[in-house]
Amino acid sequence: MTPPQRRRRFPKASPEPAPPPPQEGQNPPEGPKKNPERLYVITGPDGAERSELDLVTLIVAHADPPPSATPEQAALLRLCTAPLSVAELSAYLSLPFSVVTVLLTELLTAELVTARAPVIRQALADRSLLEAVMHGLQRL
Repeated sequence: MTPPQRRRRFPKASPEPAPPPPQEGQNPPEGPKKNPERLYVITGPDGAERSELDLVTLIVAHADPPPSATPEQAALLRLCTAPLSVAELSAYLSLPFSVVTVLLTELLTAELVTARAPVIRQALADRSLLEAVMHGLQRL
């Protein structure tokens, strides 16, 4: 005995034909257009001064997101459990640098995060340190 077959309520739609390739001198057609969120909705009124943040400034969170935090601020605080640069945060959240700067300024004034300059290693190591390492390796 064979199981009953189900009928579709609507027939299958035929696949759309592929668009013709662009001719020489024409721009290729754009992909599906998304309805972007308005960035001022995310950042709120921008009347306050922004902090001097650079792309390589490291951000570290001190606390969990408070209940009053916006979803973007909560995401920033969750990401910053380990030091991350502003450029990385911007990429992870898919937000422009200027928007992330405004969000971080609000978190800095609320003292929920700390901004610090990146750790720059010296071009040349200290000679005494290199000699100590060399002597330690020779003893092995």
